Amino acid sequence: MSNSWWEIQVLCDAALEETAIWRFDNFGCRGASSQTQGSSCLVCAYLPQQQVQLLDLSALSLLLKQDALCMKLPSPIIQWRIIDEEDWASSWKTYWKPQEVGDRFLINPAWLPVPEKTDRIIMQLEPGVAFGTGDHATTQLCLEALEMRLGEEPEKMTIADIGCGSGILSVGALLLGAKKAYAVDTDPLAVKATHENIELNRIDPSRLTVDQGSVAELAKLIDQPVDGLVCNILAEVIIDLIPQWTPLVKATSWGILSGILLEQAKPVADTLEANGWIVAALWKRGDWCCLNVRRS
Repeated sequence: MSNSWWEIQVLCDAALEETAIWRFDNFGCRGASSQTQGSSCLVCAYLPQQQVQLLDLSALSLLLKQDALCMKLPSPIIQWRIIDEEDWASSWKTYWKPQEVGDRFLINPAWLPVPEKTDRIIMQLEPGVAFGTGDHATTQLCLEALEMRLGEEPEKMTIADIGCGSGILSVGALLLGAKKAYAVDTDPLAVKATHENIELNRIDPSRLTVDQGSVAELAKLIDQPVDGLVCNILAEVIIDLIPQWTPLVKATSWGILSGILLEQAKPVADTLEANGWIVAALWKRGDWCCLNVRRS
């Protein structure tokens, strides 16, 4: 039983993709992938069989159908099945292909050959069961914001990555030339994935310090305040963490925050301003947004 997983498949209008991934994340899924098929999208997610019952899956299905109704989209087709752990480990990889992100990145699944002809920065990625393949709008927005922030003298900048997932943002910052990255995540599997992705990209491990935990553990890792902070998790969690960031940053530090639905941007911005931050720009993609912030 402990080695069996639920595979949940949602065939929906492409406009429902991000909402479906958000639902899966809130539901506790340990991995998700999506594949566009014309105007439709197939979203697959995975979680341990013991974690939920059939009634839970039925409730999730109802929520997704209500989401589609509210957005005036066709009702999605939702199905689920039990698969063995070996199948789960490889099933979602079928749908994940190399992807260009921003102006500079090419995210390449680690099990595929490295593209020979490209002028982009190739990031080899093996997320395991951690969040962050570069597929989701929030991750893409964060990588694009990092391109902007690390455009000049990146070698002088240190980065803190709170809720690092697969380590995609830390790895991205280092590939862009950042001096050092500090990463934390409460999930030990995310810590493991981050270490593996540093090795995959042949980055000097001394440039990344990663540990299990959150802001308190991060404060112990850094030897001086960081230049930039990235945080791509859920808005509710970000709001709780913002007051804890002050000891981590300088008066000149900047931040890149995502995992925030557009309707959640105002309470996040209000909390930032109450704790000495200014929202310099809001970038959006679909229903999601990324806040580029700096110290006031």
